[in-house]
Amino acid sequence: MINLWGLVSTFLIFVGVRRLNRIPFIGKVPPTVVTAGILIAVLLGFGIDFESYNESACVYTMLLGPATIALAYPLTENLGMLAKNKRAVYFGLFLSSLTALGVTFLVGKLFHSDMSLVVSLMPKTVTTPIAVEISKVTGGIPELTACLVVFTGIYGALFGHRILKFFGIKSDVAIGLAIGAASHVLGTSTCVNKRRQVVMATLALIITGILTAVLCMLFF
Repeated sequence: MINLWGLVSTFLIFVGVRRLNRIPFIGKVPPTVVTAGILIAVLLGFGIDFESYNESACVYTMLLGPATIALAYPLTENLGMLAKNKRAVYFGLFLSSLTALGVTFLVGKLFHSDMSLVVSLMPKTVTTPIAVEISKVTGGIPELTACLVVFTGIYGALFGHRILKFFGIKSDVAIGLAIGAASHVLGTSTCVNKRRQVVMATLALIITGILTAVLCMLFF
């Protein structure tokens, strides 16, 4: 019999967290973040190592690729909106990708970091399946890259809207592009209540992933 306890427990915890979204404090935190926190507490509490959990929940890892591709569906429903904002989209996302890669590389060189660490850091702003593959091809550490991607997404999901509000940015197009480009799927999940934001964020995370992959290949 296949060991699926990790798969089932993760699903049940996630469903339970979604039902608790009505509670003010919990509702402000993305369900994936709360679910991850509960899972970590459970694994530590019962002394279960990550390898055992990962083996029983590997289906979720396998579904990352198809889930990322499925994000293209909302784009087909809103092509008019994308065409209307094409200049902001292409220029903004290219600049975003270039800045993220360049700043990470320069900071790494400034602190004399090992190149494998720098390479692992560079794709941290794109969605996990793409970031991990970039890390593998360029000589990084895929496991470290995955952790950094999750951390970046959590930070963007928790503080992205607040930071943009602090700087007085009110355009749904600008907000969606910024959050999608900087914090991929986790950030995009916080835009679901506003159609224009979620469409632009979805576009941003997909195009940023492609641009980052191409720029990394050219860079190295």
